[in-house]
Amino acid sequence: MEYEEGRYLMISGIQHFKFCRRQWALIHIEQQWEENVHTVIGELMHKRVHDPYLTEKRKDVIIARALPVSSRTLGISGECDVVEFHKCEDGIRLYGHRGLYSVYPVEYKKGKPKLTEEDKLQLAAQAMCLEEMFSMPVEEGAVYYGEIRRREPVQITEELREEVRSMFQEMHQYYDRHYTPNVKYSRACSACSLKEVCLPKLGKTVSVKTYIGQMLGEEDE
Repeated sequence: MEYEEGRYLMISGIQHFKFCRRQWALIHIEQQWEENVHTVIGELMHKRVHDPYLTEKRKDVIIARALPVSSRTLGISGECDVVEFHKCEDGIRLYGHRGLYSVYPVEYKKGKPKLTEEDKLQLAAQAMCLEEMFSMPVEEGAVYYGEIRRREPVQITEELREEVRSMFQEMHQYYDRHYTPNVKYSRACSACSLKEVCLPKLGKTVSVKTYIGQMLGEEDE
């Protein structure tokens, strides 16, 4: 199956979807967004990395920034923070450059390595787009973490690829239905930039009508 360009979802959405399906739907379906200190720091970091007019060459490595990528089979599009093209014996040809090159995506994150796989999934999705665009395998990439100022290599395994396919398929189903999942409160909700929109503690304990009544009652006191 191939998707039309008008139905493409954002690659970065897989981070939100893995963290919380409701958060993803609030942002990508309902178009709601709130800034917090974490999102602001992350945005500033990406602005420093992204310069679509800058391509560097360091010895046998060509570095492209803010490279647009997409996949018809996954129905996604976005930008890679950095894609490095390493000169090799068996790779692709790049216009204006001699020799053959392999493809190596690098995603930038403000924090430190996570125990969960959101960052790896986003990188894997980018790698799968690059494979489709350049018709060559991308077996490894890296995530650079600003807090530790170091790259963490990531093997693009079949397990990661399968989870990427499964998650984007589910995301397309939600998007087509305009479906926003119900709240599932967890400790992670306290750090979410959308907690004031989502109202995760509301959950199933009280109705919206009751919650609003309680809030109005507090204001009258």
